Amino acid sequence: MAKKLSPPEVMRNLTIGYWVARLVHVAAKLKLADLLKKGPRTVEDLATAAGVQPQALYRILRALASVGVFAETKNGRFKLTPLAATLQTGVPASMHAWALMINDNWGWDAWKELLHGAKTGEVPFIKAHGVPLFEYFEKHTEDLQVFGESMTSISVTENPAIAAAYKFSGIRTLVDIGGGHGSLLANILKANSKLKGVLYDQPSVIARAEKDQHVTAKGIKERCKLESGNFFEAVPKGGDAYIMKYILHDWNDEACVKLLSNCRASMNEKGKVLVVDNVIAPGNDPSWGKLLDIQMLIIGGRERTKKEFAAMFAEAGLKLTKVVPTKGPLSIVEGVRA
Repeated sequence: MAKKLSPPEVMRNLTIGYWVARLVHVAAKLKLADLLKKGPRTVEDLATAAGVQPQALYRILRALASVGVFAETKNGRFKLTPLAATLQTGVPASMHAWALMINDNWGWDAWKELLHGAKTGEVPFIKAHGVPLFEYFEKHTEDLQVFGESMTSISVTENPAIAAAYKFSGIRTLVDIGGGHGSLLANILKANSKLKGVLYDQPSVIARAEKDQHVTAKGIKERCKLESGNFFEAVPKGGDAYIMKYILHDWNDEACVKLLSNCRASMNEKGKVLVVDNVIAPGNDPSWGKLLDIQMLIIGGRERTKKEFAAMFAEAGLKLTKVVPTKGPLSIVEGVRA
């Protein structure tokens, strides 16, 4: 039976959370899970394949095994565990790109400025890098690519849950604002055979989406238009519903009201706005959304409560009608013209 930890011991473990995060990052960088795909291997064999020192690698793997990522066998080899298997590349719901992105140096540099942001109100990411996140990505395309891959990987489980949770019947045209490569829209179109879709994002994103399997698949491409532009300037007109996943949480309230107002101006008379984000619940229960909210604080965005969504909708001339939970951490916040 495991020993119950005292409050100081629990606090000690909380303060070293970044140790594990960086260990996972190194494992992802070295693609250790891929190297173990065919079965257990010795540290020496792994070190040669990964191009690192055997002694250091052993200590890294031993530490990861202590938290369930990899396991050491009785004969001194290391093997995959269910947790470690998620770090493989090219597998469904892979967390490899996420582990690279969330722990990369550009993010860590911004987190160092959290205290500065708390004291001054400045955006920590801008303090660290001199520009906002998406402007940073314009000049650091490799980081942008990993960011995009990480978003795609977590969408593997999220998007089918979103498509299943909301009743899209009655909607003829759905516009996906900032929809990336089209994974969410493709899932929704697949589940609703009479629905037509418009994928809307920046020109560079749409250029990649045109070659992506999500919107080029048979039965999808015939019902899906691709358009590009700046959603703060305008969005496609004539939609029955405008869906935005992980978009509003990137921005402050003023920017979100501008985007919501653009959707209101462009949608049909009885149109809807569907915001897919974490909705922060009251109370002190463990919450992915409350922790993600600090990541958004770092870049100048935020997660929101139902009350905060309602206030923001009202400022844009919309009325929050309902919040639909999904089987995952996200909810669908529906709004109509006020």
